[in-house]
Amino acid sequence: MKNKPKLMKLRWLGVTVLLSMYASSSWAFNIDDVAKQAKDLAGKGYEAPKSNLPSQLRDMKYADYQQIQFNRDKAYWSKLKTPFKLEFYHQGMYFDTPVQINEVTASTVRQIKYSPDYFNFGNVKHDPETVKNLGFAGFKVLYPLNSKNKKDDEITSFLGASYFRVIGAGQVYGLSSRGLAIDTALPSGEEFPRFKEFWIERPKPSDKHLVIYALLDSPRATGAYRFLITPGKESTVDVQSKVYLRDKVGKLGVAPLTSMFLFGPNQPSPNTNYRPQLHDSNGLSIHAGNGEWIWRPLNNPKHLAVSTFTVENPKGFGLLQRGRDFDQYQDLDDRYDLRPSGWIEPQGDWGKGRVELVEIPTADETNDNIVAFWTPENLPDPGKEMNFKYRLHFTRDESQLHSPDVAFVKSTLRSTGDVKQSNLVRQPDGTVAFVVDFTGQDMSKLPENTQVTPQVSIGNNGELVENSVRYNPVTKGWRLMMRLRVKDNKQATEMRAALMSGDKTLTETWSYQLPANE
Repeated sequence: MKNKPKLMKLRWLGVTVLLSMYASSSWAFNIDDVAKQAKDLAGKGYEAPKSNLPSQLRDMKYADYQQIQFNRDKAYWSKLKTPFKLEFYHQGMYFDTPVQINEVTASTVRQIKYSPDYFNFGNVKHDPETVKNLGFAGFKVLYPLNSKNKKDDEITSFLGASYFRVIGAGQVYGLSSRGLAIDTALPSGEEFPRFKEFWIERPKPSDKHLVIYALLDSPRATGAYRFLITPGKESTVDVQSKVYLRDKVGKLGVAPLTSMFLFGPNQPSPNTNYRPQLHDSNGLSIHAGNGEWIWRPLNNPKHLAVSTFTVENPKGFGLLQRGRDFDQYQDLDDRYDLRPSGWIEPQGDWGKGRVELVEIPTADETNDNIVAFWTPENLPDPGKEMNFKYRLHFTRDESQLHSPDVAFVKSTLRSTGDVKQSNLVRQPDGTVAFVVDFTGQDMSKLPENTQVTPQVSIGNNGELVENSVRYNPVTKGWRLMMRLRVKDNKQATEMRAALMSGDKTLTETWSYQLPANE
């Protein structure tokens, strides 16, 4: 009998050790846990999300929705020794369905439950009883990015469908990324998959990154996503996705970017405006698998336009904001000069496919009218897994996105074509003129008497009238000047150009579509 307590103690000690080992090494949440749910969903019929939003919040104006602010003193993780904090978005307007948000710790997963106490409703009239059981529309992440006193800055936001935005130090929100795009710009209409549930790993005090998992759902696709967000001067997001089709789709958009272009030097404002340019991005850049660099300046067309670039195993593509001088924008409120470029860097071989650019007419800057994405040439049967990994860069230092030995397009200028008469007066001749300035690290070292020749091609709807190149001492690059005569103003005109020195290509390919004028 004297030994009995001792034996029991040893047994309990053994159980304690085993439980501790299980908790520390055997349990871990990862993307496969989300993928299992996504695959199960893909094998079932789609259930559309149901709105639980009272009409007084659904019918509100944007200015009223902005009044519903998260109480910053209630930021999630604010009492933990971690540099990251979470704040949440309330439902309202078209953000009318709740998303479930979970916290992942070292030993468990638990839902972060909604409470109206998280929010200040301002002057928004609402019935407290109708909001007490609502949910979150999305969330934002705070991190001390811009100041040495560790003041919290918003670095990322997940709100609406599968949209999310990320910024680095000294940047302001501009273009958005998405989890997936389906049938963009097809006559059948676009399908917008949504992130219906999130799992966010609780960061350790020393962590410099945040891990977020998301479950995507839509009528014809499901998916599991892992985002590793690393804030910094250039914030990056490492994305891993496992996508399953429920049914066939017309076009699958992988790693979509969404932006805005209203006007710029290649397409000046039709109305007098003190701002020379107004856009979140001014061009699509592509680094093809064969090493070619392509630059496609953006347009705000009068009709929907889709441009396709066939690329096998792309090395990168993105919507860039080239030009960082405030004088180019002159906007103190919206600071377009501080908006980041978004660059997709595929991990591994993506195979055959194409980068597509969609340009949608817009009358003002409140509409995101530009979409770019990768679409595979072949899609698997419904239920089969597709894997895509890529790194997203959000940067204001576009020079790092260029190869030093390949000059890039610094600016594209468009004007009415004219001819200088014998009396030195310039006389319009019915042509359209383009001035394209190329510059680059290696190009700037070339002697100004280097023999540089243009290589220009115009589509069937245009006739090239002038084609010349000259050294630009200001940029230490070369300026290409072209005039073309458009045959049918009701049709778009395709143009391509690059600069050569002997048989060596000095520049990226300038690829432009002059929009139809009617």
